Amino acid sequence: MIIDTHIHLDDERYRDDLNLVLERAVADDVQRYIIPGADPKTLDRAVEISEKYEHVYFAVGVHPYDAENFETLDFEKYVHHEKCVAIGECGLDYFRLEGSEEDIAAEKAMQRDVFTQQINLAKKYNKPLIIHIRDASNDSKSILLEENAGEVGGVLHCFNADEQLLSLSEQNFYFGIGGVLTFKNARKLVQVLDKIPKDKLLIETDGPYLTPQPHRGKRNEPAYTTFVAQKVSELLDIDYLDVCNSSTYNAQKLFNIK
Repeated sequence: MIIDTHIHLDDERYRDDLNLVLERAVADDVQRYIIPGADPKTLDRAVEISEKYEHVYFAVGVHPYDAENFETLDFEKYVHHEKCVAIGECGLDYFRLEGSEEDIAAEKAMQRDVFTQQINLAKKYNKPLIIHIRDASNDSKSILLEENAGEVGGVLHCFNADEQLLSLSEQNFYFGIGGVLTFKNARKLVQVLDKIPKDKLLIETDGPYLTPQPHRGKRNEPAYTTFVAQKVSELLDIDYLDVCNSSTYNAQKLFNIK
């Protein structure tokens, strides 16, 4: 079995055929799914899906792109739900920052503050973190260590292959590997893959984004985690079923799901 630890099933691109998407996944033995919280406006849809489908779970949180909406999200409304398994996706993303130096500095400061607050919420509610990091490894690592986020641990979603983050495995952090691993330009991730502790490796899609080869350019979906697991198996010279079983065990341990 494979657990897709990061799949935006609340995205509009799944609304018309979600049953078929999940049927295809189950047919390929992808049987558990976690919807990250990103935009507060879609969180109710994530809860609705988790209540309709037995093996769909969700997280509550705010993506760094939506950090300005953090105060609008009532964590208490969602965090006690039996299907809520994590806080996030939260973190830092400096990739698209625009404007004057002052504007950029203010945006970074806001993202850091919202990230810190969500780490503290994770500790308060004893939930692991789903963490988004892009072009912000130094600040992200510093905040995680300073806030003692290892108390709850979490996953570095869509791991960016920055080796300085690998030491976070010692702080109860896992590394989400998705379709990027199959891309021709993924040399850095390919090179660093064998440095990730096997007991800290998770499989994800980030669907509908980052579709793996051979379906790149199409909408991503949970069934395509099989291509990620196959690539991990090939690169690490590990049996495919062992990759599936070990990553599933890791996900079950981190998110406390069966």
